[in-house]
Amino acid sequence: MGTKIMVVDDSALSRRMMRRILESGGHDVIEASDGIGALESYALEKPSVVVLDLVMSGMYGLEVLVELRTIDPGARVVIASADIQRATRDEALAAGAVGFVSKPFQDHEVLGTIERASAPKDDST
Repeated sequence: MGTKIMVVDDSALSRRMMRRILESGGHDVIEASDGIGALESYALEKPSVVVLDLVMSGMYGLEVLVELRTIDPGARVVIASADIQRATRDEALAAGAVGFVSKPFQDHEVLGTIERASAPKDDST
């Protein structure tokens, strides 16, 4: 059984594309179409990694990231975005994101980022 990953994006097409890539890598995928749904699903499903879109209706992705990290300081969140500026990337890292993937998705980039995000943390450093 693979890693349980939650994909949060208000675009059904983006969720389908991400699901296809993740399932091809042997991962189990759950989905949420908005920030509120993501927070509820996270509490119930306890995914190992969250792939989070930044631009969504309702809650903006960075707001969702902050809330997830409040619920679970150890939450591993990967940001997915078509155009991420350095300032936004820095803000997301400061808020606790552990990685980024670019849209359109590239299979090897997504799977490599998920592998790094889900690896056990090395607390010896």
